[in-house]
Amino acid sequence: MTMTTTPKSAVIAIGGNSLIRAGERGTIEEQLRNAHATARAIVRLVERGWKIVITHGNGPQVGAALLRSERAAAEVYTHPLDVCVATTQCEIGYLLQRAMEYELRQIGLFTPIMTVLTQVRVHENDPAFQNPTKPIGPFYSKLEAEEKQRRFGWNMVEDPSRGYRRVVPSPEPVEVFEEDIIRKILGLGMIVIAVGGGGIPVIEHPGYKVEGMEAVIDKDRASALLAAGLGVDRFIISTDADQVYLDFTKPTKRGIPKATVSEMAAYLKEGQFPPGSMGPKVESAIQFLQKGGKEVVITSFEHLLDAIDGKMGTHIVP
Repeated sequence: MTMTTTPKSAVIAIGGNSLIRAGERGTIEEQLRNAHATARAIVRLVERGWKIVITHGNGPQVGAALLRSERAAAEVYTHPLDVCVATTQCEIGYLLQRAMEYELRQIGLFTPIMTVLTQVRVHENDPAFQNPTKPIGPFYSKLEAEEKQRRFGWNMVEDPSRGYRRVVPSPEPVEVFEEDIIRKILGLGMIVIAVGGGGIPVIEHPGYKVEGMEAVIDKDRASALLAAGLGVDRFIISTDADQVYLDFTKPTKRGIPKATVSEMAAYLKEGQFPPGSMGPKVESAIQFLQKGGKEVVITSFEHLLDAIDGKMGTHIVP
C-alpha cells in the first residue's frame, strides 16, 4: 500500500551539518537559528501545496551525544550508539518542529507537524559492521584525531577540506518500521519529521524481538527507502553544495544540472563521488528512481525553490 502519487509530494532530506555550520560550536542557539533558515525554504513548498516529509542527518549531534556519554561514564549510566541516535532524533526533531511551526505561522499557515521516532531494520550480518565508514561527530586536527584513536580506539578518517572525523558502521537500511504510521499522518494533511539520522538501527529476532545496533545508518539511503515506500513524486536531498559536481577538487570542476540514472551510475563507477561525501547521495538517488521515483533534486536549502522550479541544483531522472 502506498500513498497516492502526486507531483506535489516529496521527502526532503537535510544534512545534520546544515544545523551546525563550519566554524560553529554547535550550540542549541546556533542549531535553532540554522533550523529557522532551513524551515523558511521548506515552508514555501508547503505554501504551494506540497505534502512534505522531512528527514535529517545527525552526524555532528550523535557524535557529540556519544562523546558526552563516554566522558560522563564515571558519574552516570552510558548510552549505546543506538540510544544516542534515538536521543538526537528527538533533539533535532524538536528544533526543526519549533522552527517549522514558527515559520509557517509567519505566512499564515497552521499546518500541524509531527516528529516520529523511527526505527530502521538492518541485517545483522551486514559487512558494514566489519568496515566502519560513516562519519559522526565534530572535525578534529590530525593531532587530536591521533589522540582519540589512542585513548578511545576510534576509527578516524580524513576529510580533505575539513579535518578528521570518527567513523562507525553504516549498514544498509532494509525496512522502515514506522512507514505505515508516517503514511497515515501524511494522509491527515500533516507535515512529518522522521527517519532522523537514518533511523535507529535495529535487527529483528524471531518473536518480534527488536535489538538496537551500534551503528548509524546513512540518512540519504534510509530516506530513499522511505520515499520509495511512500510513493512520493520527488526525493529532494539538501546538502551544502548548490549542485553535484564532476572533478570536484580539480581545475576541470563542472556542475551537473541534469542527468539520467545511467549517466550518474557511470560517473559513480568512475569514482567521481567519494564514499564519505556525495557518493551515498548519488547512490540513494539511483535507488529511489529504480524503485519507481520520478525525480531526485540535489541542492542546498538556499536554492531549494529555484531547484524545484528547475533553475538550480542537479536533477536526476530515470
